[in-house]
Amino acid sequence: MTRIGDLGQNLYSGKLSYDFVGRRNLWYAIAVISVLIAVVGMVVRPLNLGIEFKGGVEFNVATAGTQEQVDTMLEAVADSGVEVGNPVANTAGNDSVIVQTEPLDQAEADTVEDAMLDAGADEVSQERIGPTWGQQILNRALLGLGVFLLLVVLFIWAYFREWRMSVAAIVALAHDVIITIGIYALAGFEVSPASVTGLLTILGYSLYDTVVVYDKVRENTRAYKTQTTRTYSEWSNLAINQTLVRSINTSVTALLPVVALLIVGVMVVGTGPLKDLALALFVGMAAGTYSSIFIATPLAAQLKEREPEVQAHTKRVLARRHREAAGGGTTPADVDAAGADEPAHGSASDPPSGDPPAEPVGTGAPGSTRRTKPRTTPGPTGPPSSTTGRAQPQRKPRSQRGKGNR
Repeated sequence: MTRIGDLGQNLYSGKLSYDFVGRRNLWYAIAVISVLIAVVGMVVRPLNLGIEFKGGVEFNVATAGTQEQVDTMLEAVADSGVEVGNPVANTAGNDSVIVQTEPLDQAEADTVEDAMLDAGADEVSQERIGPTWGQQILNRALLGLGVFLLLVVLFIWAYFREWRMSVAAIVALAHDVIITIGIYALAGFEVSPASVTGLLTILGYSLYDTVVVYDKVRENTRAYKTQTTRTYSEWSNLAINQTLVRSINTSVTALLPVVALLIVGVMVVGTGPLKDLALALFVGMAAGTYSSIFIATPLAAQLKEREPEVQAHTKRVLARRHREAAGGGTTPADVDAAGADEPAHGSASDPPSGDPPAEPVGTGAPGSTRRTKPRTTPGPTGPPSSTTGRAQPQRKPRSQRGKGNR
């Protein structure tokens, strides 16, 4: 078996375990710091809303897709004499440059177009986008986000029958959204409809990873009250360890093509929906993997620990460990509770029901093979011995011995 296979097997069996739930305060601190950095980034450097959201004119210039031509077209726009605000220009492949300006009337747009043709552009086409259409896109994106979050709450609540898991999942999703938007603001990438699509996509990915861990938590804690070997939080932590390798493998497999899209979108295409979508997917998937492991499940376990039944069970588990550490062993109640997790069906080595248990016969030396023989009902006994006090077997008269065998 490979090292990764050994690692996964040891994590699943509990031989190797990392205390994710027990160190939750550390993970919370890292998450809070990341969210604060993202919020500060959005305040210091506001989002660069695309032309679809704020309206304007987009000029598609047929020219060499180089940075030199980008600078040339921006100079041409500035020299046109038209007030265009802060124009944005990017390459779009190897044979075109995209220039975006604030909303202009038709005469002003024609003046800017003529200036770029005079600067060496082969051909210029323009597309005017009104701010009303962009506002409709933003409103529908927010509506879609709200409906998605509502469905998430209802789905987790109905599937796991546990509102605490719903709350923890929403907190994890909010963590992913804020960090993704903050990275967008700090990177200065343009927010386009493709960015919104990517944002909704990573919410679904983050939820999928969280539900996988939740399902393992439910499986582990289905009968946690009937045993005193682990607390509820420890069973939840075991679920994280059991799904850890799977989560990492899934995330790496999903991020590799996204990284390729991001590289192509930035270095080859230069602008457009491919770059916007790739950045949202990359940041969101990375944040979603972190939140499903370090936030969602530890927070759900922490909320569950507030229940009186869970607190009482935790006290029983800790009391048993204290007795064992003090050398007192386990009580019959502990044995009965721990035995409740054992398989209900007997194995092939169990004696048949109704037969008396076998009595070991042999030397009993370590490692030796022990023979067994069924117990027999003892015969009539005589008076106890004067030396040992044990009952002695009563012998028949000599005249009656052996008559029964003839």
